[in-house]
Parts: sequence; structure tokens; C-alpha cells
Amino acid sequence: MKLKMFQVDAFANHVFEGNPAAVCPLEAWLDDSLLQAIAEENNLSETAFFVPMGNAYELRWFTPADEVDLCGHATLAAAHVLYTHLHYTKQEVVFHTRSGPLTVTRSGTGFCMDFPAASLINTEAPSALVSALGKAPKEVLSGFDYLVVFDSEEEIKSLKPDFEKLKELGLRGVVVTAPGQEVDFVSRCFFPKLRVNEDPVTGSAHCELAPYWASRLGRNKLSARQLSKRSGSVECEVKDNRVFLSGNNVDYMTAEINIPQN
Repeated sequence: MKLKMFQVDAFANHVFEGNPAAVCPLEAWLDDSLLQAIAEENNLSETAFFVPMGNAYELRWFTPADEVDLCGHATLAAAHVLYTHLHYTKQEVVFHTRSGPLTVTRSGTGFCMDFPAASLINTEAPSALVSALGKAPKEVLSGFDYLVVFDSEEEIKSLKPDFEKLKELGLRGVVVTAPGQEVDFVSRCFFPKLRVNEDPVTGSAHCELAPYWASRLGRNKLSARQLSKRSGSVECEVKDNRVFLSGNNVDYMTAEINIPQN
């Protein structure tokens, strides 16, 4: 059996930017162990799989290590594959996921995703977190990640985390952030427990970042840049308990996977 796969650079304007995601359209669900094996073989931060579900699609995301509850860049890439390669023509597409229904609409040259905003609480910085980052932060909050706030973009750029120590922490990962020099805020995202030491551009993290910065800056529309080696830009808008994340995509590769028959 051959399975079509697309590799897309999400939150990117050019190839080799943004966050690469593999997208595999399916007619019906395959065994979970096979989905996980494909994700492990791809060795990307996320591999997305979707199947038709009435007038919508069911969407799942896998890291090389496990299935996750929410992923932004692979959702953006899945919408791109539907519209660009599979002749989807409606103005919006709804994906049913572990995090509920997620709607993606066309927005300029890219797409806009409607995601749930994360709830954040102020947290005392765990000693392992400070030790792993090598620097005491200004503020720490917790959602599904630790949100760690510093004073400057230069501090974010200069961090050299100890990923083994970060694995000791209890939440999904660590998101560090500060005011940006040319954008409203910058960030970096570390998920060593998911075998993704540093994620290039993380849509789901902006469900935490955007509400924090909207509250701090007193406005709902924000520009953001993630300062990974590849880097990428995310436009954010906060409305009530939702976060709207916009970005562009670029095709990198179209491939076929050879699935062994039992």
C-alpha cells in the first residue's frame, strides 16, 4: 500500500523557514501504532493525519514520541494541503481534534486558525527550570507549558538550555518570551520530553503567548516572531476565549510512503 505524504514549511514565506510538518491524508484511520511509526520515521516535530468526517475532517498530530492534544503549525499545513493539493474550495474548513473543533479560513496569501486560548496562572519558578535555563526569569506562568518571561529579546536569543534538566519538569514543555525589537513579542519553545528539543515555530504555544501579551500590552492584535534557528512569524488576535493565528505555508516535498502489508 502506498500512502501520499506532503511536507510543508508552515509559518513560512520561503522554503527552509518556519516549521516543517508532514501531512498524510487518509480515507480511513490506520492503526495507531502505524501512525506513530510514520511520525517516528519522519522525525519532524509533527506529522498530521486527517480523514473525512461528513462536511469536515478529523485531524490528529503525532510527534516522534507520542500523539499530542494540539498543534498549530501542522494544522496550518493540513489546511494548505487540502486547499492546494486536494482541491478543497470552501471558505473555511473544520477539523475535529482532541482540543475540539478547530476552524481554518483563508487569510490573504495564507490561512487563519481559530484556536482555544489557554488559561495561565502565576507560578513560582521551579528550581530545575531556573537551573536548566541558566538565568532567573522575570515571571513564570503555567498553562500546558511553563511560560517564562524575560526582559529582552537578547536574553531570549542567548539562552542555552540544558534539555536533560528540562525533561524533569512536569508540564509539556517550556516557552520563553520577551518584548520584541521589531515585533510585539518574541519566543523560543523547548519540548525535550516530546523528543523536540527546540521547536522552530509553535502555533499551540501562541495560545498561551498571545493572551499573556494582549493583557500586558492592552491590545488584542499582536505580531510575533519565534527565534529558533529557522525562525518564523505569527500574526495573533485574541477574542474572548479564542486566539486567531495567521501564517503562510510553502511546499517542500511530495512523497509516497510504502506501507508494508501484514
